[in-house]
Amino acid sequence: MLSIERTVIEIGLDKPLKVLHVTDSHVPLCDERDDEYRQSLARKKAPKLEGILARFREEVAYAEAHCDLMVHTGDLIDFASRANIEFARDVLKNEKILYIAGNHEYYVGRALEDMSYRLNSYIRMHLEDMGVNLFFTSRLLGGVNFVGIDDAYHQVEDWQTQRLQREVDRGYPVILFLHAPLFEQSLFERSVEYWKDGSAYLVGVDEDHLLSYPEFLAVDQRPCESTRRFVDYVNGEKRVRAVLAGHVHFNFESMLPGGVMQYVTGRGHEGVVREITLL
Repeated sequence: MLSIERTVIEIGLDKPLKVLHVTDSHVPLCDERDDEYRQSLARKKAPKLEGILARFREEVAYAEAHCDLMVHTGDLIDFASRANIEFARDVLKNEKILYIAGNHEYYVGRALEDMSYRLNSYIRMHLEDMGVNLFFTSRLLGGVNFVGIDDAYHQVEDWQTQRLQREVDRGYPVILFLHAPLFEQSLFERSVEYWKDGSAYLVGVDEDHLLSYPEFLAVDQRPCESTRRFVDYVNGEKRVRAVLAGHVHFNFESMLPGGVMQYVTGRGHEGVVREITLL
């Protein structure tokens, strides 16, 4: 049974659009083709596997029946095993699903999660032949430009911001979707309370707020200059009409400093989704 949060966003469309926002599915498939570490991750979640798959199938079926588009904002899979990659490739054959990566798409075990770590899994997923770009995607539908950016490691590169600027310059209202949400004070407070490890797992957290973080998390999540430029751009760009994100595993709505609403959706693997009507 799905738990559907319903949201209406008015952007001046001639004809309404319905979008199902799904995130954090965390499918934990694995078999003997992968190493013992990934098999151990799968065993831990084995009791929940059938439920996770059933809820995901229900989410896709709901989107097919009731919505014009399903936007998935990452962590479709729980780690980059061969079986999970095959699952992701099969899912993304569905042209009704628009997708951007989360941090778990790249996860293969404990190591420094830098760009080389990320690219190793990116190459293994080999989605480019299907027209799927994990780092940046866009689709124009019904007079709305849906633009996705991979910020899974809490950072954004300048080329991604430049691509976003080019999409904005096309003149359509933009619905921006990310994996990790952008910093906003009330979301920060809720996320710190939820995670209980000192971190909020947001993008663009300033130095004052990073003081509460454990140092190893502060190092990973301290925004670089390109990430700050991205956050400033989004907060100042009037054609960005809403931001959709996941990552923190609970529903939340709040206004970003520039005045745009950010809608965070909870755990897809528990059947939590957001149905958005664009008017």
